[in-house]
This record gives sequence, structure tokens and C-alpha cells, in this order.
Amino acid sequence: MGACMSDRKYIVSRTDEAFVVVETAEQAVDRLAALHEQATAALSQALKRYLKDRTEPDAAERALFRYPELRLTYQYHGEVPAITRAYAKVQLPGTYSVTVTQPASFRGYLLEQLKPLMRDFTVTVEVGVSQQNIPYPYVVEQGDELAGTGITAAALARVFPSTDLSAATDGIADGLYDWANVDPLPLALFDAARVDFSLRRLVHYTGSDWRHVQPWILLTNYHRYVDQFISHGLERLRDDPRFVRMVLPGNVIIEKSMDNGEAQALVAGVVWHRYQMPAYHLIAADGDGITLVNIGVGPSNAKNITDHLAVLRPHCWLMIGHCGGLRQSQTIGDYVLAHAYMRRDGILDRVVPPNIPIPALAEVQLALQEAAAQVTGERGDELKKRLRTGTVLTYDDRNWELRWAQERPLINLSRAVAVDMESGTIAAQGYRLRVPYGTLLCVSDKPLHSEIKLPGAANAFYNRAVSQHLKIGIAALDLLRTELNSLHSRKLRSFDEPPFR
Repeated sequence: MGACMSDRKYIVSRTDEAFVVVETAEQAVDRLAALHEQATAALSQALKRYLKDRTEPDAAERALFRYPELRLTYQYHGEVPAITRAYAKVQLPGTYSVTVTQPASFRGYLLEQLKPLMRDFTVTVEVGVSQQNIPYPYVVEQGDELAGTGITAAALARVFPSTDLSAATDGIADGLYDWANVDPLPLALFDAARVDFSLRRLVHYTGSDWRHVQPWILLTNYHRYVDQFISHGLERLRDDPRFVRMVLPGNVIIEKSMDNGEAQALVAGVVWHRYQMPAYHLIAADGDGITLVNIGVGPSNAKNITDHLAVLRPHCWLMIGHCGGLRQSQTIGDYVLAHAYMRRDGILDRVVPPNIPIPALAEVQLALQEAAAQVTGERGDELKKRLRTGTVLTYDDRNWELRWAQERPLINLSRAVAVDMESGTIAAQGYRLRVPYGTLLCVSDKPLHSEIKLPGAANAFYNRAVSQHLKIGIAALDLLRTELNSLHSRKLRSFDEPPFR
């Protein structure tokens, strides 16, 4: 059509009537949100109608059940912007695209990517309807709509678009995308189908709406950290105007205005044990709050939850948990700041082979060390007595000690100072999925030196160490929040990288 539509401030592309050229990042996100709302509303209404009277959608309706798509075309005109940031930049001329889900909720992230791209490069940005169908389960909020209808999921899949796991992959993140022979090129690591897949999994595993997840994430392997996080969160709600509410598993909300008695009653009533990896969210008015997830024990859980958290594009995740100390000089309650990982977890070997180094991120290491100094009040040699840097060994076998004779030579070569079952996996996932990562562990036992976990000793250790350890993790995130430009480092970007972070 090519005509200006003054009431919507968009120009329709001459080459494709389904796509509209937008002039600002805000217009792009507004149109994405409108198209997504239109598509999901049409699919939801058709699904409800079918459940009520078995009326199937016609071809015109089915054409509405599609994700919106964002396209960016870069035609190189000789400009080479002097840009040091690690994201929101294009290196090759061509057209980039990605399908988008929940654009209203991802508005901040989308604007963060589009604004500098449109400012620093000569690009054309278009928004339209893609050819990728929205699977019907992604518009079913609770599942109650299907209860008692007598219609099976298989029957619905014959009428409505259903989940296609072959379309929800990590091929771009894992370097399996053939950049030399594709058009269009990928604009982001994850498309709409992959994101929706993970959003639903987050609700299932964490017990709360994915929209509550904050961009600064702590991961732990023991429930006692949860108690301290809730206590700390209530304190921050009371004393820090930046925080407005806490959300607990089951979407239990503690508002800033509640008195302590009311808040404690809500905490006591939370049935967190219903969820495999319950999450707790300290929500800030500016969106820069903190989420704690109790991931439990083992590399399978660690990979599972980070696969799904990654689609939210958090600023950082830190592992704040317990470990076994491997050195005689260590004491129960000492800290280990991981600067390398010996990965014996096996779960990521096919996509990130163990011989691929997982670098420590300087910005995160410095923040964790400074946070430890601030919280403990110790610096220099005094801090070194309690905080040791070194290699952390991550196993997939909790009873690795039973193979000590076989494992000892390799552990000795690695110079490992601590052992756990999650840290190496979480760091490798951060490296793989381009999420800044770090690890600060606390020594809870020394299995090689006859200091094993016993009930009495464990309780004394927990009471002394957990609160301080958690505060260090939170203080580190507070420090990193002021260093976003350097935190999102080029160290995590590959040769072939989408423009979006």
C-alpha cells in the first residue's frame, strides 16, 4: 500500500503487505504486542468455542493463530560504529528476524536491544505476522478449561496447532545454525516457540508466574537459604523504598504495606514442597529485583532450570550453595570463590565438551570478593583466611568418595579445592546461553579429612554460615547492578552471534 496511516504512525512496506516498517523501537514493540494479543485472543476464543459446541475454526481463523515477527534489515553503507558493547549490534549485512511471544512483558528487554541498534546502524525495522503457529497449550492458563470436556489432548491437536518440539531448539545458542546459507539470519538466540516452551516449564517447576522472575538470580542447593532470603526480603521491604513486594511459591504475595504479623502468616502457609524447584522473588519497582531458586541437588536440576531461566535474558545468575572442602587448610564455614571448573557432571558434554574452558568473569569475581569483604568486615590476609579461590569439581555422583582411589589422580592434577554437584553445570550453562555467571560456595564438610556431615555439626554450621553467605550473594548482585555495560561481556559471544543479547 505504501501509504502513511496517521492514526497508527506506521508505514506499510511496499514489498510485503503483512509487514509494517516502524520508525522507533517503541512503535515496534507496540505493534508486536498488538499482534500477539490479537493472535492469542483469536486462538483462545476458538478453543473455548470448540470445547463448548465442537465448532472448528475455519481457514481464515487458523491464519490468525500465528506469532508476530520482528525483522531488521541491515544494508552496509561503510559505517563502522565505534561500539564497545557486546550486544545490540550487527556485523553482517542482510535481513535478521525472530518470532516474538509475550512482547508486552518483554518490552524492557526489546527496547534495550532495538534502541541502540536503530540509533547506531542504518537499519530498516519491520513488524508483521509470521508463519509460525502458536500452539494451543500456550493460551491455556490453568488447564481448568479442558477439565470435564471429554476431549483429549490428541483430539485437540488435530484441530488446533500443537507443540512441535522439533521447532523449539537451542541450535543458535549451540552454534548449529548455518549462517552462510540461511536467509533471514537469526535476530535473537531464542524464537517464540522456544521461549513459550520455557515459560510454561518455569511455572511448573518454580510454582510462580514467570513474570515475577527478576533479572538478578541466586541459585541454591539447600532450603535453609530460602528461610534467610525470606527474612532478608521482609527486612528490605520494610527499609528499602526500591522494593515493593515479595512473591512466594503458589503466587503468594506479600505487599510492602503489610504488617509483620500478616506477612509471617503468609510465609507460614506457603506449601513450597509442592514444587520441584520453588522460587522466591523480591520485586523492585524499577524491575531490578532479585529471585532465589532452590534448585535442589544435582546437575540435572541445574541444567533444567537454567535452560528455562535463560529465555528471560537475566543479567546474571550466581550459585550460592554448599560444597565439600578438599584441602586440609580449609575450615567448615570457609568460602570458595570458583575461578575454574572441572566438569565431571556429564550432562552438557555433547554441546559444551569438557575440554572447552569455562572462563571466570572478572566483573563477577571482583563483585563477589568485594561483597565478601563488605559483609564479613575482613580484607587482605584476614579475608584470605576464609575466602579461597580455586577450581571447583562438579560431579554427577553424590557418592564420588566411593571411587576416591580411581578419582584421586585427576583431582590432584586439577588442583581442585572444592566439590559439589551443580556449580560447573550452572557456569557452563551461563557460558552456553550467554548469561553472566559466578559461584561462591561455603564449605559444609571435608570428606577427605574425616569431617563429614553429621546432624549436630551440620546444624551448628548452618546457623552460623547461611545468613552471612546469602548476604554476600545479594551484596554482589547489588554491586553488579551498577556495572551492566561491563557485565554483559564480549567474552560470552561467539564468531556468529545474533544482534540481540
